[in-house]
Amino acid sequence: MHLAVECTGLKKTYPGKPPVEAVRGIDLAIAEGECFGMLGPNGAGKTTTIEILEGLLEPTAGAVRILGMGWRDHGRAIRERIGISLQETKFSEKLTVRETLTLFRSLYRSGIAPAEAIARVSLEDKADTWVKNLSGGQKQRLAVAAALVGDPALMFLDEPTTGLDPHSRRQLAEIIRQLRRHGRTTLLTTHYMEEAERLCDRVAIVDRGRLIALGQPRELIARLGGRHVVEFSVESPAAMRLPPETWSTLPAVTGCRCEDGVIHLSVTEPHLVLPALLEWLAARNWRLASLTTRHGSLDDVFVGLTGRPIEPAGEANS
Repeated sequence: MHLAVECTGLKKTYPGKPPVEAVRGIDLAIAEGECFGMLGPNGAGKTTTIEILEGLLEPTAGAVRILGMGWRDHGRAIRERIGISLQETKFSEKLTVRETLTLFRSLYRSGIAPAEAIARVSLEDKADTWVKNLSGGQKQRLAVAAALVGDPALMFLDEPTTGLDPHSRRQLAEIIRQLRRHGRTTLLTTHYMEEAERLCDRVAIVDRGRLIALGQPRELIARLGGRHVVEFSVESPAAMRLPPETWSTLPAVTGCRCEDGVIHLSVTEPHLVLPALLEWLAARNWRLASLTTRHGSLDDVFVGLTGRPIEPAGEANS
């Protein structure tokens, strides 16, 4: 297996009183052609990690190899073969989309035509529109196009859908699927867990600078989050005050938490736990106030590992 990205013992500490440890010993190995997601809340260390991998930051410790090369000895060669879409890419607002991509194309010795990059991100109708007149979602697609003009073997996409409305997020997701179909290696950072679950072959979950889970989304959900989740509330205040381990004695329950007056059970077999739950409540004359079941998600994995949910992100731009 050829690796597109490899890092070992990656650390980044910023000076201060006390020093800030942004990245605390991360190991990663990403195969060529893989769509790999790096997930976690804001401040988890995702952006710092990806900026080290992109060659924009020097690590405090650790080793990095990109497409089999190290930044110190092969920096120019690496830059010719990667594309980077930053969390906020700034463009000249007095250029059109076509002019912007022509400028970016001139930075590479080889690549694709600006018109092809425009087509790949579905901005043909905006080719001659000034950047200042683009919506937030269109600017984000332009950022991806700018990363594509060098025809990279490896794409870095740092929070590409943050702040976008659902329609724009779907458009960006389709662009990421196209990259995958074309055999491009893609490293995606996001705090939208459901997005990574749909798009990524494997994900790494990062929290407070550490890698806390790594694997295929479905495998992580089954192993750490529970394949299904039963959510319920009980009319009796006494029931809601019970410790979580009380509910963990029910059959097929692998985890439990109480949040905002709702009890969340991670379960492997809902058809086993539901009758047992109803019987347990009936024996105490307690009545359900609400009951729902759903499939487990990467959000459940994160909560199970950290004890807290990922902060919701705003959606604004189209």
